[in-house]
Amino acid sequence: MQRIDILFEQIRACRLCEAHLPLGPRPVIRGAGSARLLIIGQAPGTRVHASGIPWDDASGDRLRHWLGVDRATFYDESRIAIMPMGLCYPGKGKSGDLPPRPECAPTWHDKVLMLLPNIELTLLIGQYAQNYYLREAGKGSLTDTVRSWAEFGPGWLPLPHPSPRNTFWLRRNPWFEQDVLPHLRQRVAPLLA
Repeated sequence: MQRIDILFEQIRACRLCEAHLPLGPRPVIRGAGSARLLIIGQAPGTRVHASGIPWDDASGDRLRHWLGVDRATFYDESRIAIMPMGLCYPGKGKSGDLPPRPECAPTWHDKVLMLLPNIELTLLIGQYAQNYYLREAGKGSLTDTVRSWAEFGPGWLPLPHPSPRNTFWLRRNPWFEQDVLPHLRQRVAPLLA
């Protein structure tokens, strides 16, 4: 077994925050040491929790459209690694899912990143990933951070969450589709070739 496979087994056996998870633990993570693109999102939703497949929902459909890739390419672990901020479904809140559990990223992310030496681009999807990784370099709001996407290259690219709930945000911010998506596709294509 490769070291990353051993780590992923440990992660999938994690029960660190089990008492706080309404559906129980089911860590969702994918990748291989050869991956050149890393996607860091929020946390699995109920559909992903049920299937164990990251981005296996309408948000994933939109994300694949943004990237300009099909499902087979998206789920090719040798090319794309996927690691959410919270590895398990956190539960339902008043206006959507709860935030990712705070234990996950500090416990696991550095260990995973050490075993992904070929990552050339990391997509930071949503405010939780952006706040954690960009820290004070972030612009205070998701909109301002994503609007300033060029400042974080070439290694990072902040994106809004592709959830259908963000359709209104996408309509109010047409610059995202006009400016960011062409750049995103231009960066991703050679990484996955």
